[in-house]
Amino acid sequence: MLYSVRILISSLVIALPASLAFGAWVEPASKNSPYVLGPNDQIVVRCVDVDEFTPTPIRIDNDGQLTLPIVGRVRLGGLAVADAENFLNVQLSKFIQHPQVQLTIVESHSQPVSVLGAVRNPGSYQLEGRKTLAEIVAAAGGLRADAGQTLKLTRRTEWGPIPLPSSIQRTNDGVAVAEISVQELIHGNAPFLDIELRPHDLISVSQVDLVYVVGQVRKPGGFAMSGRGDFTVLQALSLAEGLDRSAAPKKAIILRKNGSSGRIELPINVEKIMSGHATDTAMKAEDVLFIPNNAAKNAGMKTLDAIIQTTTGMAVYGRF
Repeated sequence: MLYSVRILISSLVIALPASLAFGAWVEPASKNSPYVLGPNDQIVVRCVDVDEFTPTPIRIDNDGQLTLPIVGRVRLGGLAVADAENFLNVQLSKFIQHPQVQLTIVESHSQPVSVLGAVRNPGSYQLEGRKTLAEIVAAAGGLRADAGQTLKLTRRTEWGPIPLPSSIQRTNDGVAVAEISVQELIHGNAPFLDIELRPHDLISVSQVDLVYVVGQVRKPGGFAMSGRGDFTVLQALSLAEGLDRSAAPKKAIILRKNGSSGRIELPINVEKIMSGHATDTAMKAEDVLFIPNNAAKNAGMKTLDAIIQTTTGMAVYGRF
């Protein structure tokens, strides 16, 4: 008898708009939502005129299951929102005629993507519906000024290969990796790069390579190796706004990383390069160009370390 009354009321409620039928409770998820439910998602399950279903959020367990009134223990993990509603309607139809289930996602925790590297707000972001690569990068605050030219996308092979020509399948460790041009992505020159993301995708934005100019220059510090092709000593000096009056360009040196053994000193006559009597020297990432004072004798490594630390700070000094 109780169920008969509920069915009668249900038929009356159907004719009312959803906002009137359910009052002020949270808007139900769209039937077209592609979001797939998973562990730790919190949802609200309501059924028209079935009081046992309350607006209290319920967490999906690690095994993808949860306990609901009337039907008991059910598995919703792995189902899209619309599919979960249909599944619950089928289960409830064993007890109630023509049930109308509406499911709302309160908090999503099962579809994270991670954004690392040269973005303003690196961290984990949830895929709530369809999200593309550019949308998630924007959600992470966009690119920093020191962002490099490439972005690496790593995806679990359970989602299949990344649909890009540059995708490299790695079957041994269960991931596929693709490198993407940041410029082409953000300027829209290649729309096919803005692919839809999958749960647990990892986005890593490279940081631009830097060189450092210290010593007797007008603006010591670290500078981005901009442009294509070789980045040279003269380019680095130009970014450092040139030599000051006390510089000894003949005695300049480049400090270059030498694997795990530290760094090596490469003497360089900057004066000859500036006068055109010597070929401009190409620099490598993390090189330090040191321009000594014309009154100074040969600088030892401890002196150079102190200059680098004072000029560019511990963050740079610690890279050697």
